[in-house]
Amino acid sequence: MIICKSATEIEKLRRSGRLVREILEETREQAIPGVTTMDLEKFVERRLAKADAKPAFKGYRGYPCCLCASVNEQIVHGIPSNRRLNDGDIISLDLGVIIDGYYGDSAMTVPVGTISESLQRLLRVTEESLQLAIEKVRVGNRLGDVSSVVEQHVVSSGFSVVREFVGHGIGRQLHEEPQIPNFGQPGYGPPLKAGMVLAIEPMVNAGSPGLKILDDQWTAVTADGAHSAHFEHMIAVTHNGPDVLTRL
Repeated sequence: MIICKSATEIEKLRRSGRLVREILEETREQAIPGVTTMDLEKFVERRLAKADAKPAFKGYRGYPCCLCASVNEQIVHGIPSNRRLNDGDIISLDLGVIIDGYYGDSAMTVPVGTISESLQRLLRVTEESLQLAIEKVRVGNRLGDVSSVVEQHVVSSGFSVVREFVGHGIGRQLHEEPQIPNFGQPGYGPPLKAGMVLAIEPMVNAGSPGLKILDDQWTAVTADGAHSAHFEHMIAVTHNGPDVLTRL
């Protein structure tokens, strides 16, 4: 069931959303050559403790860490490890928090040192597709209007969207209805209503859309070894247009 939130609940979600974005912005500054993804996990752990917030991912269906840290060909759910970041890598940072029972969830892909022009373009197109989707989060539009604009922008730019993983509603649960794929048809799907809160998260591959799951049963990587990017914001549907709860 799709749940519409009250103004009070949206403000609680904004608090969680802003915290998760603050921590991600701080973590991106830590993602430099020579650092391990476990170093980033430890930084996030300390930051959550300082904010008196709970990690949303750790323990969720058995996931072992607070942060998802996905490097290069890793699409999503990369488990922090002793993998060391190198100049020219990209890393997707995905984090969820819980404050007073309300979830925040956001993601960004950032460069490590100096990256190639082709990777800069991958990151730019992925983030652009998210911004285009946000503009479609308006009362009266349908979910397909949001999903289709991601696919159109990504494919027209020569990249591909991941189909196995989708965005989602969010509130007192990490994953609520509706599911939000990054592909679809405009004019189709549930109508957007004031009070809905959506976590929209394009995952874009530089090569083919195919993926495989590693033996850890979590890390999703591109089937062809190409790089992948991931951006995510939480957006409330309002009568005045989209309200991005994870924007500082």
